[in-house]
Amino acid sequence: MFVGINPSLYSVAQGHYFARRANRFWPCFSRSVLSRGARQRLGVANLEPRHDGDLLRYGFGFTDVVKRATRRAGDLAPGELTAGAATLKEKVERYRPRIACFHGITAYRQFHRALSLDDAEPRLGPQPHGFGPTRLYLVPNPSPANAHFTAADQTGWYDRLAAWLSSDSCR
Repeated sequence: MFVGINPSLYSVAQGHYFARRANRFWPCFSRSVLSRGARQRLGVANLEPRHDGDLLRYGFGFTDVVKRATRRAGDLAPGELTAGAATLKEKVERYRPRIACFHGITAYRQFHRALSLDDAEPRLGPQPHGFGPTRLYLVPNPSPANAHFTAADQTGWYDRLAAWLSSDSCR
C-alpha cells in the first residue's frame, strides 16, 4: 500500500493518483525493479496514472493520510493530518497490507505519532516496528517540490524496497 500525504486538486480532477505530469512517482516506479512484474503482466514498459486501479491486482494499492484535495500539502491544517492518521490506522487494521510504504516524512510522521511509537525521528527505509502484520517503509516524497532527491534517488528507494521485500528481514 502506497501512502501519500493528500491528493492534489489536479489528481482528483483526473481521477488518478499522482496524475500531475511533473510528479516523479510514475516514471520512477516504472524504472524500478519493484514494478517489473506488474509492468510485464500489464504488457507496458511504463506505468501511468491510468494504471493505478489495475495495480491492485498485482499487489499495489494507494491511499493518503488525508483524503481532502488541496493545491499543496502545506494547505492542510495540522489537525487534518492528526485526524487522517487515525483514520489511516483503522484502514491498515482493516485491510492488513503486507507493507505500508509512506511517501515522505510528512505522511509518515503523523501515522508514527498516531501509533504512539517511540520518539526516535523516522528515517528513510524500513521502520524498526510494524503495525500488526503490516511492515512500515518510508521513501522520499516523489513530488517535484522535493528537491532533496533526484529521480534516480527516488527509483533507487523503490529498488531498495523491492530488495527488502524479498529479504528475510521483511518476513
